Amino acid sequence: MTPEVVEQSQKAGEADGRGGPAPHPLAERITGALVGAAVGDALGGPVEGYSPDQIAERHGGRVQGIVGPWHGDDWRTARPIAPYHKGDGHVTDDTLLTHALIRVYDRVRDHLDAYAIAEHLVPDLMTEPRWIPELQAEALPLHRVFLAEKWLVARLAYGHVDPREAGVGNIVNCGAAMYMAPVGLVNAAAPETAYAEALDIAGAHQSSYGREAAGVFAAAVAAATTPGATPDSVVAASLSLAKDGTRTAIEAVCEVAARHRDFESALGPLRAAVAPYDTVGADYRAPTLAARRPSRLHSIEELPIALGMLLVAGGDFRHAVLGSVNYGRDCDSIATMAGALAGALGSPVPEDWSQAVARASRLDLWEPARALTEVTREVFARDVRRRRAHELAFTALGGRPCSD
Repeated sequence: MTPEVVEQSQKAGEADGRGGPAPHPLAERITGALVGAAVGDALGGPVEGYSPDQIAERHGGRVQGIVGPWHGDDWRTARPIAPYHKGDGHVTDDTLLTHALIRVYDRVRDHLDAYAIAEHLVPDLMTEPRWIPELQAEALPLHRVFLAEKWLVARLAYGHVDPREAGVGNIVNCGAAMYMAPVGLVNAAAPETAYAEALDIAGAHQSSYGREAAGVFAAAVAAATTPGATPDSVVAASLSLAKDGTRTAIEAVCEVAARHRDFESALGPLRAAVAPYDTVGADYRAPTLAARRPSRLHSIEELPIALGMLLVAGGDFRHAVLGSVNYGRDCDSIATMAGALAGALGSPVPEDWSQAVARASRLDLWEPARALTEVTREVFARDVRRRRAHELAFTALGGRPCSD
C-alpha cells in the first residue's frame, strides 16, 4: 500500500470512525486494541533485545516515541538485526500475524480452532505476497516470521501433523500469544470463551506455557472490553484462568507493579519479579540451556510484564506502551500486548503515533479493525442462535427454561 493510499484511507476513517472516535463502543474497543497493538509493536521493534540501560545510553534517555534503527543506516547489514529495518515506525511480525489471523476470521466468520490455522493461516503465510515493512519489499510473510512461527508451515503444510498437537516440540515462546488479541475481541466481554478458543488455536503453534500464555492473553483482552473494566479487573480475570507458572508469574509481577506509579521506578523490580519464571535468563541474546523448554513451573516473560505495565500505568496507553518499550528484552511483543490491553480498555491511542506507523509501515491499521468488528457481531449472533437451540433442546429433555 502506497503512502497516498494510506493517507486516503485515514481520511476516510475519520469520516466513518476508523481513524477517529469509533461510532459504537464495540468498534471503539476493537479499533483501540488492534491499532494500539500495532503502535506498541512499532515502538518496541527498534530496541528489542537490549536492556533498559543500553536503550537509555543509545537514545540519550528513555525512548519517548518512534525512533530509528539501532544501527542507523547500517540496518541492512548490522548484526544481529539484519536484514530487518526495525524502527522508523515499522511494525514487526507481531502485527503481520495479528492481521493474518484477522483475515482467517474474515474468511471463516465464526469461532476458530486449530484446524482453521492449518487450513487458512498457513496458506496465507505461504502463498500471499504482502508488503513487509521491515524488509521494505513485498514478500511472503513466511520470509519474515521467526523460526518458531515457521514451525507452523513445517509441521502443518509439510508434516501433516494433527493441528491440535502440532505445537508440541516447538520452542516455547510468546509466538502464539503475540497475535491472540483478535481472539479476545471476537469473544468480547467473555474471558472464559476467549481463553478456551485461544488454547485450541494455539495448539497448532505452541505447547506448555507458550500455549497457556496465548489463552490468558486472549482472556485479558476480552476482559478489557467489558464495560467498566479496569487494569485490576483485567488482571483478576487473567488470574482466574491462568494455570501453573503463568499464574504465579502474573501474581508475582502484578504484586510488584501495584507498588509503582511510573515505569521508570518499575523497570528493575518488574524484571526481578519475573526472573524466577523466565527461562531465557539475564542476557536476552545469550539464552540459558534451559531456555524455551516446556515446563509447568515457568512462564513467558512478555505477558506478565505487559499486565504489570498496564497496572503501573493505570491503564493509560502512552504510559503502558512506553514502559513496555523501555523495559527492553522482547519489548516489541510486550508493547504489542500492553498496547492491545490499554486500547481495549478504551485509553486513546495517540493519533500522531498511529498515523506515523501506518504511513511508515504502508499498512491500513483501521481496516482490520472494521473487518473484525463485523465478524464479531456475526459470531455473537451465531452464538445466540446456538444457545437458543440448546435451551430448546434441554427444555424438551425436561430441563427448566432459562430465557424467552
